[in-house]
Amino acid sequence: MSGHNLKFLLAPQSVAVIGGSDREGSVGATVMRNLLAGGFRGPIWPVNPRHTHVAGVRASPNAAQLPATPDLAVICTPAATVPGIVAQLAARGCRAAIVLSAGLERPAADGTTPAAAMLREARSCGLRILGPNCIGLLVPGIGLNASFVHLPTVRAGNIAFVAQSGALTTAMLDWAQGSGVGFSHCISLGNAADVDCGDLLDYLGKDRSTRAILLYIESITGARKFMSAARAAARNKPVIAVKAGRTAAAARVATSHSGALAGADAVYEAALRRAGVLRVRTTRQLFEAAEILTQAKPYVGPRLAIVSNGGGPAVMATDALLEGGGELAALAPETLAALDAVLPGGWSHANPVDIIGDARPERYVAALEALWRDASVDALLLIHAPTALASTGAVAAACAPLLAAASRPAFACWLGAEGVRAAALPGTAAVPGYATPEEAVEAFLQVSRYAQLQSLLVQTPASRPEGPEPDRDAARAIVAAALAQGRTLLTEPESKQLLAAYGVPVVVTRIVRDIAGLAAAALAVGFPVALKILSPDLSHKSDVGGVALDIASPEELRQAAQTMLARCRTLRPQARLEGFTVQQMIRRGGAHELLAGIAADPTFGPVILFGRGGTAVEVIADRALALPPLNSVLARELISRTRIARLLAGARGVAAIDMTALEATLVGLGQLASEVAEIAELDINPLLADEHGVIALDARVRLAPAAVSAAARLAIRPYPSELEERYEHRGRSLVLRPIRPEDTSHHRRFLSRVSAEDLYTRFFSGVRELPESDLAHFTQIDYDREMAFIVVAADGPEAGEILGVARACADPDNNAAEFAVLVRSDLKDQGLGTLLMRKLIRYCRERGTREMWGSILMENAAMLELARSLGFRVRSTEGNIEEVVLDLQAAAG
Repeated sequence: MSGHNLKFLLAPQSVAVIGGSDREGSVGATVMRNLLAGGFRGPIWPVNPRHTHVAGVRASPNAAQLPATPDLAVICTPAATVPGIVAQLAARGCRAAIVLSAGLERPAADGTTPAAAMLREARSCGLRILGPNCIGLLVPGIGLNASFVHLPTVRAGNIAFVAQSGALTTAMLDWAQGSGVGFSHCISLGNAADVDCGDLLDYLGKDRSTRAILLYIESITGARKFMSAARAAARNKPVIAVKAGRTAAAARVATSHSGALAGADAVYEAALRRAGVLRVRTTRQLFEAAEILTQAKPYVGPRLAIVSNGGGPAVMATDALLEGGGELAALAPETLAALDAVLPGGWSHANPVDIIGDARPERYVAALEALWRDASVDALLLIHAPTALASTGAVAAACAPLLAAASRPAFACWLGAEGVRAAALPGTAAVPGYATPEEAVEAFLQVSRYAQLQSLLVQTPASRPEGPEPDRDAARAIVAAALAQGRTLLTEPESKQLLAAYGVPVVVTRIVRDIAGLAAAALAVGFPVALKILSPDLSHKSDVGGVALDIASPEELRQAAQTMLARCRTLRPQARLEGFTVQQMIRRGGAHELLAGIAADPTFGPVILFGRGGTAVEVIADRALALPPLNSVLARELISRTRIARLLAGARGVAAIDMTALEATLVGLGQLASEVAEIAELDINPLLADEHGVIALDARVRLAPAAVSAAARLAIRPYPSELEERYEHRGRSLVLRPIRPEDTSHHRRFLSRVSAEDLYTRFFSGVRELPESDLAHFTQIDYDREMAFIVVAADGPEAGEILGVARACADPDNNAAEFAVLVRSDLKDQGLGTLLMRKLIRYCRERGTREMWGSILMENAAMLELARSLGFRVRSTEGNIEEVVLDLQAAAG
């Protein structure tokens, strides 16, 4: 249900405690104590059938007899009583409840559970449930402590913490209290029967009191909702997560390389990355990352300069940097000359800049000034070990102002016991300080990784990528024929035909049913050839001697086939042997053997896998995963996360591969995964790659009947390029299409050409220029949640410029969608608003939305007239605002 009614849960004006008690040590007593001690300013109403007062507050015997309808109810009663209590609250019009009770998942004799009954009652009226089996929530800014944690009061701050573990929630609160960390929200999800991580990301992503969102995740339900909400939140503020369960015990067992490697944690890693969520390994890193990401200066690049008064710490920092994927800045000749002029002759003459152990504060300052003038330095790390000649305090006092004033990120490492005191000196608070070189470098790497994730967020692959259209009919025919025959494994030739239909280059292959036909097939292909056994029961043919390479003559081919048959019958006597495949022997000296594939994850749907191929693929385990669909940028980023990526770029006299061809192959696999729902696993191994291109030598595909459409399996909906339309409108060529992230600059220019009056009638406030976060919200939409159509000039001097925009945002149940439309002020009365609204109405109707509605200022006569002409009626009037509504399904009939 997404953000529906969450304001009653997270910003209530009144709270009822069902099961409030005075019994020492009970949950009900603890909740009452925390609510009263927390400073909540609204009424608190306990419910207890046996007592007239609880904690000195007048009590009601049941929810039906509360003095007024509470915004939020906290339920602390046994599991069996919860459904009836929720029914009473729903009847009163309550819209949110926290269920602390455990045991609601235990089935009764008839198989039903209290949890199912609770949800049935709640959903009948939109009452949101947090829990069950949670410890509650805290919103310190409003004094709300609706929990049974051991701390009555918690420091207010700007960090939101959401956890699927109650024990971890209390531990984090305890740690934060002692460390001076405050929270905007602290929320225990419990079993997340209703309100889940996606719902809370939706709310917190827009919450102005929250600057960063921290997550402790054990599992995700509703992957598309989570991805959608996480991507939306991550565009506005840092979202940082710890994902538990990283061990191999959580990995799936599968029959192909791709399935075996696509373990659950690796898929979560790919999903969090695509969602823009920074993943860290420990709960301590959660808070450290939140601090650095909310305070750090804008990221410039990965090149770090290191200044130290000792070689050892500098070496340790360098190791941590390079192992973490960072770069040492290559200092310019002018910088080296400048450093020569201010440093002793024994300095390192390179980065890291070792300014020698006898360095006084002024030497640090001179080195920092020289490095900041170097454009190749993206960030700087200062490391100081205390000496008799320069105390940490003196160095910090001299250097902190210079570091704080820089436009690029700066970090400090204060070694030794003096470091703690130095970090507390006036002026050093603006410079992130750390106790070890590794911690300081990790902070920089977190900033770097976060910037990379932000750049990936704007990537929105199209449902129909540019380039040749795939042969969808041929692909579907191959899949349908196999399933009709009761087969779930495609033969190798069928697998290659499927790949070829989506633009993946494949080696020429012939099927031969018996030894007698091999010579003719080999002559047609051309010697030398490769021979492979053909069997639906042999997944990895090389394991049973089912592959022979470099066969140069018909006699050699005959002998290889006889040996192959005998070996396969000995090792796998039950396997069905249906003949052989003969394929062209590809000779590419120096070509890389790669692996590319598709695997199906039960949570996030299809995933694309890429890495080093060959027979030892599982042992080497050099692979990375990504969620489809892909574009060339995302494909390149996927490749870059493997160790073999450096070799593919060219090394040791070996030419760089044709990266464009490899990217196109991965994009094609992403499109195949996005369009053919029956693919359970696909394995290309090896995929040969060199400077001449790529070619699939072997392929294997496992099918499964599709329970849902291919589009429904995807965790991320692609850019709906099928909705693009061209128009000739009043002598002008126009394109009407969904908005894209790369439209941000065009959207800014569009708004600059809208008058202040028109902006007021659109936003109901005096807006002149939108902040970058709002522009991102308008252009980086999730097509599964909302739609914005723009009309763009197709040619002429304004080609590519936005002329108007119309958007609709549906409620979580797709019952109603709120619309808004805006046309450039100099283009009004030219029919563009009508064009946009008709497109929007058609789209919402086809999605099954029941109604469209909007709020229009009464002074906006033109918009009111447009709405009436399109069939809208006035539903209500409040002040100078009229709410208009269109019944889409009635209009369709």
